[in-house]
Amino acid sequence: MKLSAVSKKLWCVHKQLLLLLAPLVFLPLLFTLPEKEGKCLYVILLMATFWCTEALPLAVTAMLPVCLFPTLGILPAKKVCPQYFIETNFLFLSGLIMASSIEEWGLHQRIALKVLSIVGVKPAWLILGMMLTSSFLSMWLSNTATTAMMLPIASAILESLFGDLETLKQKCQSLDDPESALINGQSSVKLHSLPSVPSEKQILSMDGPDVLEQTDLKTAEEIKSEAQYQMKVWKGFLICIPYAASIGGTATLTGTAPNLILIGQLKSYFPDCDLINFGSWFAFAFPLMLLFLFLGWLWISFLYGGLNSRLCFKKHDCRAQAEAKAKALIIEDYKKLGPINFAEGAISFFFVLFAVLLFTRDPKFVTGWSVFFKKGYVSDAVTGVIIVSILFFFPSQKPSLRWWFDPQAANTPYVPLLSWKKAQDSVPWNIIMLLGGGFAMAKACEESGLASWIGGHLQPLAEVPPAAAVMLITAFLACFTEFASNTATIIIFLPVIAELAMRVSVNPLYFMIPATVGCSYAFMLPVSTPPNSIAFASGHLMVKDMVKTGFVMNILGILSVSLAMNTWGVAMFNLHSYPEWAHPVNKTAIALVPFSSVSPLNVTF
Repeated sequence: MKLSAVSKKLWCVHKQLLLLLAPLVFLPLLFTLPEKEGKCLYVILLMATFWCTEALPLAVTAMLPVCLFPTLGILPAKKVCPQYFIETNFLFLSGLIMASSIEEWGLHQRIALKVLSIVGVKPAWLILGMMLTSSFLSMWLSNTATTAMMLPIASAILESLFGDLETLKQKCQSLDDPESALINGQSSVKLHSLPSVPSEKQILSMDGPDVLEQTDLKTAEEIKSEAQYQMKVWKGFLICIPYAASIGGTATLTGTAPNLILIGQLKSYFPDCDLINFGSWFAFAFPLMLLFLFLGWLWISFLYGGLNSRLCFKKHDCRAQAEAKAKALIIEDYKKLGPINFAEGAISFFFVLFAVLLFTRDPKFVTGWSVFFKKGYVSDAVTGVIIVSILFFFPSQKPSLRWWFDPQAANTPYVPLLSWKKAQDSVPWNIIMLLGGGFAMAKACEESGLASWIGGHLQPLAEVPPAAAVMLITAFLACFTEFASNTATIIIFLPVIAELAMRVSVNPLYFMIPATVGCSYAFMLPVSTPPNSIAFASGHLMVKDMVKTGFVMNILGILSVSLAMNTWGVAMFNLHSYPEWAHPVNKTAIALVPFSSVSPLNVTF
């Protein structure tokens, strides 16, 4: 049998082979390392392999701790199972339910069209509008849902600006290639000499004979040049939406799963650390999101032709007329939504209340409303569940006293703002299982002593300046998450990063926060995140477009995180000193490997 045929057959069953071979490959760990640490590392490497290769569904791999930790004697089942629905998962669930109610009544579409009508339709401003809208929505909705909702809106605007995409692609074909021209049944010389003939769609969209005359006078080279510019702008539109959705998800704790993994593992490793909650995270991450979003907008607009003199000066030409038509389309679509109805108004109110209550519960820089309750009893999860519970009985139609006294009034069934069926269909339960698997893994790392054992082998990294370490950690995880799920990535590496921080006597948050944010910066490949995949599946982007754009985006993200951590991050979380809440955990770790050169007092940033 030929080698190519064998390789194809092996590829067909590569997942099954991984499931059989991975446990055998890692088996020596059970006999070469200390008993409990070796067993824990065996399970973690096994899960990491299955997560990165998706040999098993992600949620199924996340359930492996339930069977492997107890049977291998690492952690009893009564300690493993509660990790799958801890307080952090309830916060995530409340965020998802709120998002499903927003989608149910179309509030997200109203927000998107309103923002786009405000920013205008010049390519650079429209890209900015797309990015602002996508990032804002992904703070509350899932990144995937945001991208799936925004792409059709973008496509409709682009068609009104540039016409049909297939026609645009034909105009972009090289006019300098004689063979290509002959295949199409015409010569390049004739094509240069002939005036362009607009399609029926273009004729119908033109205002008057003057515009038609201007179009006819264009040479083939001018048509090609303009078409290539329009194709670049089209790509810029499509690529900015998934990127902005990924950036926006970092601004809130409920925006993306890695943020919740961070807070869950902080509570496991450092129970006395209460610095990170919805309010304090938002105060840190929202300015970072705005900074990165602005830099990303400049790069995407520069790369795809949006930054030019038209940005600041008005010009009366064909482009201006197309832009006017696109703006008219946006305004028309917004008008079709009609005035805000009672349900949309109610959802808007509860959405704002949800955000305000989470932000003001205990923002750290001012006294929050949680002081009115017994200390330590009310958390972000409690706040979220209270608000979303109201959605299941609050009416979607304006209540009327007249209905009670009018026997002729129609007896329509009572419809709340949200039904449990809709909420159940909208919640990605596999992600909740994934979060639980991460928390179970972190608990096992802590109790088995694996985290301390790994920390003992990180001594050489004590010589790296903390500021440089932040950039290296962010860059490494941003690259790793290009090939693996961001949730799986942070689950695997966060315990190691926490132990590294304790080993070098640096505030653990100084390493853990950039690691968490860096996991969301996957921009280079279509497979990196579901939003990237959705944009790539439109068929108008190539891998090289994403790699070229995403490489610089990753660099901008790393620099932005480093700047944030060393400026307002230091002030907010007191990162310049080693915290008291990390000392109890650190005592055992430091006992294993003595340090004389590194002290919490001499670490500078």
